[in-house]
Amino acid sequence: MDWLNQLQIAIDYIEDNICEEITVESIAKSASSSVYHFQRIFSLTFGVTVGEYVRLRRLTLAGEEIKSGKKITEIAFKYGYNSIESFTRAFKKFFGVVPSKTKGVVLKSFPKLSASFNYDCANELKYIIEEREGKTLVGYKKRFKGCPYGEERAKQEEDFFRTTRAKQWLLIGASCDYHTDYCIIKNVDEKGYDFYVAWELDEWTRSVLYDKKVTGVDFIEKMGFEEIVLPQSTYAVFQTPKKKRPIIDYVKIRNRIAQDNVGFSNYVFSCAPEVTVMHWRPKREWSKERFIEICLPVEKID
Repeated sequence: MDWLNQLQIAIDYIEDNICEEITVESIAKSASSSVYHFQRIFSLTFGVTVGEYVRLRRLTLAGEEIKSGKKITEIAFKYGYNSIESFTRAFKKFFGVVPSKTKGVVLKSFPKLSASFNYDCANELKYIIEEREGKTLVGYKKRFKGCPYGEERAKQEEDFFRTTRAKQWLLIGASCDYHTDYCIIKNVDEKGYDFYVAWELDEWTRSVLYDKKVTGVDFIEKMGFEEIVLPQSTYAVFQTPKKKRPIIDYVKIRNRIAQDNVGFSNYVFSCAPEVTVMHWRPKREWSKERFIEICLPVEKID
């Protein structure tokens, strides 16, 4: 699988140049990949960003050298820190102790990653490749930390939903669609990503949403709503089983996508937004037929 080979080449490049000034651009170039595609597949596969991996590997190696008796000052500058103070802060945050107090302490480590493919034919994660039409949604966002498939996401997503109920109720009512909610991921970079909660409003409703003469209220413009344009795109679509509470399956599929290093034959990730579609209140018996789709944007390789 070429994408696995690309990841392994990039990991080897990082390890070979761990004490040098390396950038995401140079790492992606070593794997003959675009920066966007490389960042997307790296964080999806390993659950950390490229920059976070480099930082954790440097701290791990620095800890090993300090334990072997090397000078803290030399190690700090060797691994790219501009001052002892910044190195000490990063070291303590990762290891729980300052560099000068490591004697007798067992330091944790972040080992070198390996790009391997875990294939279980009996429990294969299924998806379909599907073209979906473009649409305009209305929603609101928060900047999440980490990467879309990192450990930080679940808590951030839960808190975001739990603390914005009024916005959800307003947009559900404005959409007149009590069946479908959307979560959108955009603007992924080394520091985080934009996470949107959104609904599909018709064109007329979007045009008068902030018109006080129509709505009768003057507070909607303060709600922080935005239009999110989803272009017509090709997606790899993963679907939970239909049941009353599919959230557990949704989280499991997200974890499997990352842990199994899912790759798509003849496809690579595209720059379109990632979309989660929650069929939360189906028209039939919702207690048995709720389901969630995870839609990863891809494009075919020529």
